[in-house]
Parts: sequence; C-alpha cells; structure tokens
Amino acid sequence: MSRTATLYRMVMEDHICPYGLKAKHLLESKGYTVDDHHLETREETDAFKEKHDVETTPQIWIGEERVGGYDGLREHFGEDVKQEGETSYQPVIAIFSVAALMALGLSYATLGSVVTVRSLEWFVAISVCFLAVQKLQDVESFSTMFLNYDLLAQKWVPYGRVYPFAEALGGILMLAGALLWLAAPVMLFIGTVGAVSVFKAVYIDRREIKCACVGGNSNVPLGFVSLTENLFMVAMGIWMIVKSAI
Repeated sequence: MSRTATLYRMVMEDHICPYGLKAKHLLESKGYTVDDHHLETREETDAFKEKHDVETTPQIWIGEERVGGYDGLREHFGEDVKQEGETSYQPVIAIFSVAALMALGLSYATLGSVVTVRSLEWFVAISVCFLAVQKLQDVESFSTMFLNYDLLAQKWVPYGRVYPFAEALGGILMLAGALLWLAAPVMLFIGTVGAVSVFKAVYIDRREIKCACVGGNSNVPLGFVSLTENLFMVAMGIWMIVKSAI
C-alpha cells in the first residue's frame, strides 16, 4: 500500500531550502510518495507560516498529523537529532582518523610499509597540523575559550593568539623532519603548559568547560581528548630531542 506525505518547502528563484530537499529525500527513502508543494515567493511563505502558526519551513504532514520540520521528521522516524550545544566528539574522531590514514598512506608510499616508526611520527605531526588549522579558522574565538583554562594565557593574554601558530609550526617541522632543534622545544613547551593546565582544570579543580582544542566554537568537553593532544606534543618533543642526539 502506497504511503503519502505532504511537504511544503521553499523553492524560490534565488533560494531552494536545503532542509526541504533533505526532508523530501528522507520521506522517499522511507517509501513515501511525496505530495510536494513549493512556496515560490517570500509572501507565499509568510502567508503559509501565518496560516499554520509555524515559524519555519519546511513543514511535513503524514496523514492528518503534522510532524513539523526536518528535525521533527527525523524524530518521527526515530533518528537522532543533534541538539544545540550538544557535546560531540565527531570533529576529534574525524581529525585523528584521517590523520592516521594519511600517515599510513605516506609510510606505504615512501617506505613501502604501512606500519613504521615514521608513520607514527607523521600521525602525530598531521594531527597537530589539523588541530592547528581548526584553531586558525577563528583565532579570536579560540583565544577567548583558551583563557578559560590555560594557565599561561591567563598570565599573558597574547599567548592564546600565538599558540595556534606555534602548534602549526611545530607540526609542519615535525612532518618535514627539519629544524628539529626548533620544533622540539616548541612542542615540548606548549604541550607541557597545556597538559598541566588541562590536568589542573579537569582533575584538580573539577571544572566542566569546553575544550578549545578543535577551535573556539567546538562542543568537545575539556578532558581526556585535550590532555591526549598535549601529551602527544610532549612525547614528540622528547622524541625529536632524542632523535637529534642519536
């Protein structure tokens, strides 16, 4: 038996609502025939919202039941809906997963083997570079969030703006295997300060705050992830010093 859903969405000359398209696709993927109504002008859209006492479009009806917009439709089908401000580790998982695969790929391409000591070095270097890029997208937001817990930034505010550039520099030099005499102390310094700051904020002061490790607009809680990032840098700083001395 065919199931039908009614969808009202904005399809204007200069704007096609992306959530309307996503709602249509979701309904069709669930086996519904979509009675697709286009709202083609701002006046038509405003009149529709006033008539049905809704604030947004698209709007979906299944049978006589109005299920709401795209998020309401996802909830109707029992799918997860991300709430505003909800904690998410997705950025961190994406960064470390891609960094690991890139490191393994580089190792295979240059050394003929997937798992090598160099692949571990590249993994840390690429991860650090990715994390630095996240911060560099909005240095001001990062530095503001960073002030919540970093002990050095609280003493010297400009450090929050310097940090992502230093992190990127260290990661690039680690990746190149060049100027280790500079990269090693940079990574060791910022990693040590960061690790002490995170440990104090989370495990001594028991504060629940957001981590600036993946940028100033992240919803990653300060804790294990940020501590791991800093310990990675400390370990690589020590390793580069040892490697240079051999």
